[in-house]
Amino acid sequence: MNRKFFFLLLLCLFLPSILAAQSKLDSIQHIQEVLIAAPQPTSKSIIPAQQLDGKQLKALNSFSVADAIRYFAGVQIKDYGGVGGLKTVNVRSMGTNHMGVFYDGIQLGNAQNGQIDLGKFSLDNIESISLYNGQKSDIFQPARDYGSSGAIYLKFRRPHFSGQEKEHLKATFRTGSFDLANPSFLYERKLSEKVNASINAEYIHSSGKYKFRYKRVLPGSNEVAYDTTAIRKNGDIHAFRVESGLYGRTEDGHWEVKTYYYDSERGIPGAIVNNRWMNAQRQWDTNFFVQGGWRKVITDRYDLMLKMKYANDRMRYLNPDTTLMYIDNSFRQQEAYASLAQKYQLTTYWDISLSTDLQWNWLKSDLEGLVYPTRRSALVALATALDLGAFKSQASVLGTFINENITSAENSDGQAASSAPSKEEITPAIFFSYAPFENHDLTFRAFYKHIFRMPTFNDLYYTDIGNIKLKPEFTHQYNVGFKYAKTMANRSLVHWELQADGYYNEVTNKIVAVPKGSGMYRWMMMNLGKVEIRGLDAVAAATFDLPFEVWLNLKGTYTYQKAQDFTPRKNPDLEKTTWGGQIPYIPWHSGSFIASVRYQSWQLNYSFVYVGERYHNSANIRENYEQPWYTNDVSLLKTVALNDWSLKVALEVNNLLSQDYEVVLNYPMPKRNYKLTLTLEL
Repeated sequence: MNRKFFFLLLLCLFLPSILAAQSKLDSIQHIQEVLIAAPQPTSKSIIPAQQLDGKQLKALNSFSVADAIRYFAGVQIKDYGGVGGLKTVNVRSMGTNHMGVFYDGIQLGNAQNGQIDLGKFSLDNIESISLYNGQKSDIFQPARDYGSSGAIYLKFRRPHFSGQEKEHLKATFRTGSFDLANPSFLYERKLSEKVNASINAEYIHSSGKYKFRYKRVLPGSNEVAYDTTAIRKNGDIHAFRVESGLYGRTEDGHWEVKTYYYDSERGIPGAIVNNRWMNAQRQWDTNFFVQGGWRKVITDRYDLMLKMKYANDRMRYLNPDTTLMYIDNSFRQQEAYASLAQKYQLTTYWDISLSTDLQWNWLKSDLEGLVYPTRRSALVALATALDLGAFKSQASVLGTFINENITSAENSDGQAASSAPSKEEITPAIFFSYAPFENHDLTFRAFYKHIFRMPTFNDLYYTDIGNIKLKPEFTHQYNVGFKYAKTMANRSLVHWELQADGYYNEVTNKIVAVPKGSGMYRWMMMNLGKVEIRGLDAVAAATFDLPFEVWLNLKGTYTYQKAQDFTPRKNPDLEKTTWGGQIPYIPWHSGSFIASVRYQSWQLNYSFVYVGERYHNSANIRENYEQPWYTNDVSLLKTVALNDWSLKVALEVNNLLSQDYEVVLNYPMPKRNYKLTLTLEL
């Protein structure tokens, strides 16, 4: 055990008793002040999140979390098409693995490949989705929350009862294009004055069949190679999800326990290449986790928070096509996680916190030559927050200590296998905000963060291509921006706001696949990549109170990114082509627009997403060029009161103009499609 880890461990063990003892002394010395003076809450937010709350989420024609996140500035979604297609998120071009996705405050993990499929999470039970660049502006959080370049927080609905209410019931049924059948229900029950419970279940069935146009022009000419209309096949999905929760209040605190279960079978339609229109690959996923949290105010200055989680995920992949390669492999990964966070108020304007996380990850598979790796991670975060009214700042230092071992003695070549070496990293972050005017809601902000992402188990150990000598990918993030908001009384324009951020990100030690030896079909993962990203995010929103009880909400986002690949290549001709090129699938310009008109029980929504020209390879040449794409979606909602019940009817038309487009090369997206939603709520 090295000295840094030993020191931090001692600090974690003894700080709670030190702070508690000091807090008790403070309570004794200042007991009269505590009795007569109530604490004055202050805002700790320095870098505000982009957020979509309940009303805004309902206004979007979004089926899953991934669909809704498209409307955030700086976000790129990789969507492989259809209801059951894989959907991953990338923010500010740093890569999917650099994004942390948090489910009610605890990170969703995938040690195998680092990717979280956001298509698995429905919007039925979500109160809000928040996107933070850098990290969440709250020092009272687990150490894991400090460990990503950006974070998406999914806040799920909690039961709230008023008066004599004891239960809530919500039943929803969706149907529409692609033979969609999607029933779901939510039941909430008040068990006692301090304990509530909820359960949410959903089933999804879709054939995934949709028409698309496929057109290809021969490179270097205007000669058309393919131009046809076909039906996308093997994109079916059968999925079942159930979530439950218990929520309790205690004296000066609260607790919760949640369980999540997801089971699906889906087809993988694959890419359309070499005149191949049908793939037969299948995938089965079973995901389960149980997590809980407890938070208590120990004294007027000392708060304590405990979180725990256990996850068990299984995935089976089948490729029955013997003309390519018959594959039938299963993977199982498990995760155990515990976190203790403490916050202490030094003064009315100065807080400090210490968070300690422990995490274990296991991976097993029947894949030939794949060793069984185990990863043990310890994370310790020391943070401080200063609130001087107009000026606020936060700073943190995260220590990450990782140790791995394997249980298999040989790899696929019959050679002795070994585990990746231990890794220890200390990474800082600092955030500032300044509001110069007392009577105007104008705030300037800036931050710097240095963080990394660990190589995944696939990067390190995957048969034949893994490399145990890989180092973490590091990012340096620099951000400056502002936000101005204004609310007006007795005006048609009730509220408007504008925010913009300029940023520079640098990703080093980027993990890339390079040829292994002289064989063109053997590859190895290496730390050779380097990416520099310069960008601008802008968000504008306005709310209007119009005559005849009409409310209008508008929101627009714009993103400019110049994300250049400076990865050295062994081939000088290849390096000349790729050096400084825009990295794959990152557009220079992108944006979105949302408009919602509400009149009494009617609501009309319109949303627009635009993604500009880009390339599917760092070689920015004509053969790799991808055209811009955009979609227009509309929906009409009507609410009908039926005694104690409420009936909502929603008709949606997605891709209104029936545009032909691809988010990922050779994965065509659906043309115009429809959805009808009926919701009955008590």
